[in-house]
Amino acid sequence: MKLENEVRHKSEEVDDRVLADAVTALQRRVTVSHDFDIPYIAGYSEDAKTVYIDRHLPRTIAWKGVDMRLTPFLVTHEIVEKALLDELRLHYLHAHQIALRAEQGAVRGAGLTWRAYQSVMKAHEKQIDEEALKRVPGDLDLTPYRDLDDFAVLERLIRAAR
Repeated sequence: MKLENEVRHKSEEVDDRVLADAVTALQRRVTVSHDFDIPYIAGYSEDAKTVYIDRHLPRTIAWKGVDMRLTPFLVTHEIVEKALLDELRLHYLHAHQIALRAEQGAVRGAGLTWRAYQSVMKAHEKQIDEEALKRVPGDLDLTPYRDLDDFAVLERLIRAAR
């Protein structure tokens, strides 16, 4: 697909429709897998071609009578974070903070409140982080766990990947 075809709306101002186009474009660039156990809810492959979302996270949130998919927001976060890590060599915490802001913008732009979205994430975060890792992708990028010195999770991931 030509890049011009992905741009359906135009504005140089902050615009939810332009952001929605960008979120859609980001999703086209990766494969998304919900088949694995992923600490911190979501992650990405070393080659940036796959975004992994923990298999226990619900796929939707009910909002004002509509089931809204969570995947586009998580994909936005993960792709932005990975690009900043790989292309600009930022520390994970800095890349994560910028990615969170992009994710937040995508959530709000879709008409969902950040508070409602975060309530779903926080409700599942602890159980996902503490789950027994049974299925871990062999190509999961471990940079976030290394940069945070989260050796306990790193150890669990490495054991599970074997």
